[in-house]
Amino acid sequence: MSESPSTSSDDLSSIATAEQSVSRNRISVNESHTVSPTMASETARCWRDVFWLGIFTLHLIGLAFVLSVLGLNRFKKNDRLKIDRYTNGFLENHEGLTEDYWPLYALAGGVGTVLGWTWLLLLGSRSNQMMKVSVHILTTYLAVFSVLCFWIKQFFWGVAFAIGAALQLLYVISVIDRLPFSMLVLRKAVKMVWSLPEVTRVAIAFMLIMLSWMVIWSFGAAGVVASSMGDGGRWWLLVVLSVSLFWTGAVLCNIVHVIVSGMVFLVLIHGGREAASMPPNSLMKSLRYAVTTSFGSICYGSLFTAAIRTLRWEIRGFRSKIGNNECLLCCVDFLFHLVETLVRFFNKYAYVQIAVSGKGFNHSARDAWELFQSTGVEALIAYDCSGAVLLMGTVLGGLITGTCTGVWTWLKTSDRVIMVGSTTMLMGMILVGLAMVVVESAVTSIYICYAEDPLLINRWDAEFFNQMSETLHQRLQHRSARAREVLTHNRLDGRIPEPLPV
Repeated sequence: MSESPSTSSDDLSSIATAEQSVSRNRISVNESHTVSPTMASETARCWRDVFWLGIFTLHLIGLAFVLSVLGLNRFKKNDRLKIDRYTNGFLENHEGLTEDYWPLYALAGGVGTVLGWTWLLLLGSRSNQMMKVSVHILTTYLAVFSVLCFWIKQFFWGVAFAIGAALQLLYVISVIDRLPFSMLVLRKAVKMVWSLPEVTRVAIAFMLIMLSWMVIWSFGAAGVVASSMGDGGRWWLLVVLSVSLFWTGAVLCNIVHVIVSGMVFLVLIHGGREAASMPPNSLMKSLRYAVTTSFGSICYGSLFTAAIRTLRWEIRGFRSKIGNNECLLCCVDFLFHLVETLVRFFNKYAYVQIAVSGKGFNHSARDAWELFQSTGVEALIAYDCSGAVLLMGTVLGGLITGTCTGVWTWLKTSDRVIMVGSTTMLMGMILVGLAMVVVESAVTSIYICYAEDPLLINRWDAEFFNQMSETLHQRLQHRSARAREVLTHNRLDGRIPEPLPV
């Protein structure tokens, strides 16, 4: 697809500005040896995004009541609360008790917790191998799942997993050249996290909190699976409960994100956790801010950020492999620019700004993205797919959890395998995600610090700084070459008039 003259010219000017910024950053590394005190100053914080804090709190209270009713109605006695009389006549009737299915969800919680803790324990020694396994095994696992679903005559889920396997394979092929740099960033993030053992303890604590909520959630979900409603009614209720669980899990993950990114940011600014200028009780302060003044911002961002990020990764990977099909490229570019606009206001780097300055979510997201675009670091972030690699590990953990519970469900009652397996897969993904988020938090903090002042990264790891700078320079040159190629192509097509002589 050909681009407009103004767009191409703007790209060239923005790239030139970014290259100048990179040059100034390199000079600052050689000349400067101090960090601006305003970056690390503490100011009084106000409560942000209070509306979403209230919505999330009311949602939890209301859902806890509904889950309790759904679970108790089938606990040790059919229709204990006489709810079935409201469904007679328009929904099917089935016999079942909550305790028939609750142990299946208990198994899912146990498997997900073990997988999450295993990831945290192997973080320092085997994380690189684990991430490589996640990338290469996930496609095979999805394909096997698809075959199993067809075998048990669940054709919808068979097609869904087959599409997932195909998309995963296409994505890995499209970003295969980016994986070495992404693995480098992840190794350095693991190095930072491993030097801060208290952040792994925070992740474990929040996994236990999530498990506590899952006890209530699974009680209600087991009651829904055992209820007298037909499959259609049960599926609708389980979808609503799953969306609620996803939001709750995302909120807890992002609380950990804010806590860890705040710690990493302080460590990089002050030159190490043992530095004399390091504020006392910094972990507890980050925790206090995350669960009080910034909690509303976390609830707000958790609703949209994950979905927008995933869509952006898929579109970027697909866009880079389209070739010269202008019709298809036009459609993909429309989606790409739409998602890029959303990313400006919903991105994971907002959580670092929330941890550091306590601003609202949209304000933090916009400031972070403008910082990246003004310094050219956005080109490096677009090239990095470390977040996608961590997501693959999270999905793989969920699939393993769903497999374990699915096998047990098949042995007990084969007609509820997909219903129980899909919901327990979500439980596993959330628990493993709480372990993965500590690494992702370190990655986001590293990029924010590199954009703010490259000296921070250079002082922490000079070799890594050189590799980041070299990769950034290559990506800016690549973008500049592409923009010039589009400009030349448009001129040859006659879409850009030659300048008139004066």
